Amino acid sequence: MPNSNVLIIETNGTRADIVTSAMQFMGFFPQRWNASQPNDSISHEWRVVYVGGIDDDERCDEALASLDVPADQLLVLVGSDSPQLERLTKGGSRYAAQIEVLDFPLRYERLAEAVRRAPSLRPASNPAPLRLVGSSSAMGRVNALIRQVSPFDSSVLVLGESGTGKEMVARAIHDCSPRRDKPFVAINCGAIPAELLESELFGHEKGAFTGAISTRKGRFEMAEGGTLFLDEIGDMSLPMQVKLLRVLQERMYERVGSNRTQRCDVRIIAATHRNLEAATADGRFREDLYYRLSVFPLEMPSLREHLEDMPELIAEFNQRLLRRGLQSVRFSGSAMQSLRQHTWPGNVRELSNLVERLAILYPNSEVRATDLPEKYRGAQPIDETGGSILRAMLDGQNKPAPVNGRSLMDTEILLPEGGVDLKDHLADIEVGLIRQALDITDGVVAHAAKLLHMQRTTLVEKLRKYGLQACCRAADAPPQSGTAVA
Repeated sequence: MPNSNVLIIETNGTRADIVTSAMQFMGFFPQRWNASQPNDSISHEWRVVYVGGIDDDERCDEALASLDVPADQLLVLVGSDSPQLERLTKGGSRYAAQIEVLDFPLRYERLAEAVRRAPSLRPASNPAPLRLVGSSSAMGRVNALIRQVSPFDSSVLVLGESGTGKEMVARAIHDCSPRRDKPFVAINCGAIPAELLESELFGHEKGAFTGAISTRKGRFEMAEGGTLFLDEIGDMSLPMQVKLLRVLQERMYERVGSNRTQRCDVRIIAATHRNLEAATADGRFREDLYYRLSVFPLEMPSLREHLEDMPELIAEFNQRLLRRGLQSVRFSGSAMQSLRQHTWPGNVRELSNLVERLAILYPNSEVRATDLPEKYRGAQPIDETGGSILRAMLDGQNKPAPVNGRSLMDTEILLPEGGVDLKDHLADIEVGLIRQALDITDGVVAHAAKLLHMQRTTLVEKLRKYGLQACCRAADAPPQSGTAVA
């Protein structure tokens, strides 16, 4: 994930959200300033700072100092009603020459003009080439292709399943290119109705259609000199494909409702999860546009093709969570083994969402295979088997309940092809059975210990060892409504 490059110093939450959304729309990576955040945790590639309604001069100076960027290499955007405006613009201020004043309500055109005009957005030195996370041979090929194509203006078509990180590739190409100091503008062609996409891409004049109450720039104009990322290009309608092809061929376009032709200098990177060759054969995608876009095709591997990168990806997601104020999460060997057996239809995005979900459920803890959501636990149904055994014992039966039509004694536990960490695996089984015993007995430790054929003190020690005390209650205490054992 690219480091943050815009710091938002604003105590008004609504305004902070407006500025954050506007900067994200222009392709930047904003971060809200937090007075309680340690200075050493702010270590990003700062290019822009926005100063708004902060009254405390000392705190404002502290926030600016934490950026550790020379004043002449930083664009300072200041709200016209900011208490800091007079102080920052006076002659003795080292930021005076780098300030752009913004009025509210904020206009995207004014913000884009301020950012585009600022010479400070040119990096003082060439940044190190970006690298997508992963040391596998599959990701190594992707990173090599990014380095090869970045210096040129050739159109790039990024292919791959949903969730593989196609937009990350586009941003990496832009950030490694000579256009890196110009805007990176992204648009999802499949998320915008066909009748509105033309206006979104090329802009419109006031009164061009119902609802066009003012003139608006399109994404091509906003990305002038930089990179335009056309995501889900395979979902674009055929009439719109014709208009896009003309722009790519002639490098000229008109706003909707205007007769004035404008030239554009924009690098195009497109992406899709669809098979465009098949769509071309079926007449759903123009062949000439396909060849215009796929000058340099780059295919992203699915997560199934580079599972060896999973530890690195999880470490990266943990770093993102820490930057957002959440806690990290660790995975035991057996949990990682289970995750490697999952098919990952949502690819890296699905893994990222799972890590965040588990970080909320088990902050700063180790997640075992039994803690994973059911569909991620692999093929071995340990919990279901254990639950049948425990319920049979609780009902006073002498024999365990059959599992899938077979008795437990006939059920084989197959060793995974890659082997297994036996210590972790047995611990997972133990945790799963203890949790089910507590669930069946409504959390009463004494009853659960009897069900598990062990001393109560022994079970108490195991509960402490595995951090399961919260699942318990005294024998004479009423059960808690809504309490569930994962």
